[in-house]
Amino acid sequence: MKTNSDRRGFLKTTSAGALGVMALGSMGLYSCTSTDRKSFGVGLQLYTIRDAMGADVPGSLKKVSDLGYKYVEMASYSGGKFYGYAPSEFKKMVDDLGMTVLSSHTQVEAAGITLDNAKIMAEAHAELGVKYCVQPWVEEVDRNIESYKKMIGDWNEVGKIMKNAGIQFGYHNHNFEFENIDGIVPYYDIFMPEMDADLITMEIDLFWVSKAGQDPVEMFNRYPGRFQLFHLKDMYTKEAPFFDVTKDDISPVGEGVIDFKRILAAGDVAGMKYHFVEDDNQGNGKPFEALETSISNLTTDILA
Repeated sequence: MKTNSDRRGFLKTTSAGALGVMALGSMGLYSCTSTDRKSFGVGLQLYTIRDAMGADVPGSLKKVSDLGYKYVEMASYSGGKFYGYAPSEFKKMVDDLGMTVLSSHTQVEAAGITLDNAKIMAEAHAELGVKYCVQPWVEEVDRNIESYKKMIGDWNEVGKIMKNAGIQFGYHNHNFEFENIDGIVPYYDIFMPEMDADLITMEIDLFWVSKAGQDPVEMFNRYPGRFQLFHLKDMYTKEAPFFDVTKDDISPVGEGVIDFKRILAAGDVAGMKYHFVEDDNQGNGKPFEALETSISNLTTDILA
């Protein structure tokens, strides 16, 4: 998701991807030969490869499919188009590669959205056939109690319009929602109670909630059934909770300290339906190599 932090750090190397894979070209891309990775239903948030998508949409999607990802979640909507393509065009590209466009991140700013624009947004997403449309971010200037309350009111209205189009609206967290503001923790004291649970599901980002010092399993027990979507990304180090949006410590899934098996075992309580790999840091410049590591670890260990 959008952030102003510098990109630093490095990816640990792994031997996990060496099992049952073969190299495909100069990008270090791999294709699984010993198992059907798509059968695991792993999704990818395309923000992870935003630079590659900006340069070559069809080629980048082909690489994602070759790695074994089944679902994609988009991160580029503007004026009724996705990555510059009409909904039907983008859908065909993804379908032809054996993947499914499942979800989309689309910003509704604090200033609000007109009902007409919300309907246009819903119609474009419905034409694409997505199941989810997710609010991914809150600008720093709007991270205050008054703005949160106004935005959530707007999001509930957008959720109604989306529901009428057959789409579930959602909210993707970072860590700032958990910072105490004059005795109020926005996520627990504003977001969860004021979001209509029928109109807005939560897309829980396991990296950011962990960085905020939260236990995802405890969150599921507190709000069962409200987390239909998971973002999977790992972190190298466990540290004191912090609330600045910095990405220095992001690692491929299974290369860090997050206990994904424990968290995913509570998926039924959470209401989880789908999960997406995401790396805000674009794999420190090598996104496809990092994506190979993540899906290899998921399909040979974490989900196996």
